[in-house]
Amino acid sequence: MKKKSLWISASTALAAAVALAGCGSTYYFDGRVLPPSGLTNRVVIAIQNPGVLSRGALEIVDAYYDERSGYNGTPGSFSIAGFGGALPITIQNMPEEQLGAVYGAGDGTLALADYAGEKTAGSVSGLSGSSSSVFITRNRNFAFAASQTSHQFTIVNQAQSSSIGLSLPNVYRVSVNPGGSLALAFVQNSNYVYYPRQLSAAQTLNYSGGPATWPKAAVDCEPQTAPGWCLFQMQSPDNIDTTGNYYGAPLTFDHPIKAVFSSDGSTAYILSCGPECGGTTAAYTRVPIAPMLFLQGQPSGLLPTTTALASATVAIPGGASNALVNGTTMWVVGQKPQSINGQTLFGGNLTVVNLASNTISSSTAVSDGQPGAMSRILQADDNTLWIAMTNCTTGVRYATNPASGYGCLTMYNTSTNKVVLLEPYIGDATGIAAVTGLHKLYAAEGGQVYIFSTKDGSSINNEYVTVTGTAYDVAYMDAITDANNTVY
Repeated sequence: MKKKSLWISASTALAAAVALAGCGSTYYFDGRVLPPSGLTNRVVIAIQNPGVLSRGALEIVDAYYDERSGYNGTPGSFSIAGFGGALPITIQNMPEEQLGAVYGAGDGTLALADYAGEKTAGSVSGLSGSSSSVFITRNRNFAFAASQTSHQFTIVNQAQSSSIGLSLPNVYRVSVNPGGSLALAFVQNSNYVYYPRQLSAAQTLNYSGGPATWPKAAVDCEPQTAPGWCLFQMQSPDNIDTTGNYYGAPLTFDHPIKAVFSSDGSTAYILSCGPECGGTTAAYTRVPIAPMLFLQGQPSGLLPTTTALASATVAIPGGASNALVNGTTMWVVGQKPQSINGQTLFGGNLTVVNLASNTISSSTAVSDGQPGAMSRILQADDNTLWIAMTNCTTGVRYATNPASGYGCLTMYNTSTNKVVLLEPYIGDATGIAAVTGLHKLYAAEGGQVYIFSTKDGSSINNEYVTVTGTAYDVAYMDAITDANNTVY
């Protein structure tokens, strides 16, 4: 009876919301329109191979009642209508824009999901084959993708319905700032970082004579007869060429893999994954974004010199392949090399950094994972931080004491700086979503959907959210901010 009474209360509120919606108003927060499902706490699940006739689907769960269906089973399910992507693997969650961008590894599509209408809103065209990393800006104007198979860094200008491919052998990661004004490209097994820039009409004319006429730091400009974009290597501004472009020795990192950004948007923290990517020292490096903004007339200032870059670098002994910034705190996740029985194995590690002083506050062992693989990290209710890893059986825990637990999901308390929960192994943790306000975390683990309480880490009954097929990613569609996103 308890659930029924809750449903009656929810139904009354829903009826009132629908009535007000007809008058141009709604109870739904932040001026958002009540969606067709009538649900106000939705988690979307990216499902691979849900049936013999489909290789991908986006199903919606009522995250208040933790059910895939409506009350009394009607309707039987909710979904993003019209989605046809194959093998979806990531959901770029943008709830402030009422939008999600879903990448399908099976067909190389980047489909847009309209959260308000619970339907697809087209897809991004012009991507070059399969993408190992892809992002769209929040205003939808630009998409950036790394195609490791075609060795291209692709820029799609949606506003102009055009795309350009810039040659960059072995490019495999892209980072885009939340403001949508900067994109950084990372090359596997490399110590360099690259960024694109849109050219002015005068620059197009000056650089149209081929590589000999390009700026010294440019690695490719396309199309070569009348380039509209150039891809630049980050270089120390020790010299200046005849066209006024500064250049110098390449700025070197130690196997850079990703960038995260300061709360005020002015600084990129470039993560060097070091040992877990075949290098020597894991670290983060502070770099101003202003010199690398990609729109015409936007760049300003200079990149740091080699000497300045060294002083802006902080070593992270525990590893640095992913991070999350909140104000003056940065949580850095990585895999720490350890010698076990004569061989080097890696153990998951979380390092807390004070960005005001650029010092390490604490370091804690967390779930092990595949070195250099992209983990997931997300803040949730009750001062918790959740970390999701893949290939947990390759790490120190499994090799030394598998009975003690070697799961892929960690719950960490940011107030006490302690691990609260290390989940038993049930498979790779490929997606997490914080259902803020309801003290829950949804996780895609081992191809299925699980729910956890952020109060104490206990499991919540997932009987009515399990899916047919392989659940690969999850996102809270009704989050308050875009920060509720495990991709950026």
